[in-house]
Amino acid sequence: MRRLAVSTAGGLAAALALTGCSGSDGSGSGPGPGKAELTVGSSYMPQPVSADMAAGFLTITNNGGTGDELTSVTSDAAGQVTMHSTMGGAMTEKPSFSIPAHGRLVFKSGGNHLMFEKLKRAPKQGQTVAVKLTFAKSGPLTVEMPVKSATYNPSTGH
Repeated sequence: MRRLAVSTAGGLAAALALTGCSGSDGSGSGPGPGKAELTVGSSYMPQPVSADMAAGFLTITNNGGTGDELTSVTSDAAGQVTMHSTMGGAMTEKPSFSIPAHGRLVFKSGGNHLMFEKLKRAPKQGQTVAVKLTFAKSGPLTVEMPVKSATYNPSTGH
């Protein structure tokens, strides 16, 4: 019985490994040099201290061979979501952000960030906020952004 379980687990692992090798076009090469391969991580929203505005942070990683561009962000939790950069203490709204091939776009406190304006409800710590990211070349991604404490620091986890 134990041998069967090990054999079945090994077979499953091999099947999953083979599945991961084939690209959607059947070439077996994955995204290749001509496509972006975007993933999102480290997303969070500090619990807003204002009734009508909140900030959001995340990292978009591009493991593909070509760059892409984040062109808009929307959320049912807000009337609008705008993208901003902060340089030398000055905040500037941006229409888009580039995501380089084999690179990252980081939204963090004190730097690039999202502004959720005209909040429709006040997100509370422990809840999540759905955020739709739209790109120039890739399909949209929807992220469930957890709401953390107003003083949350991702480097310490508190």
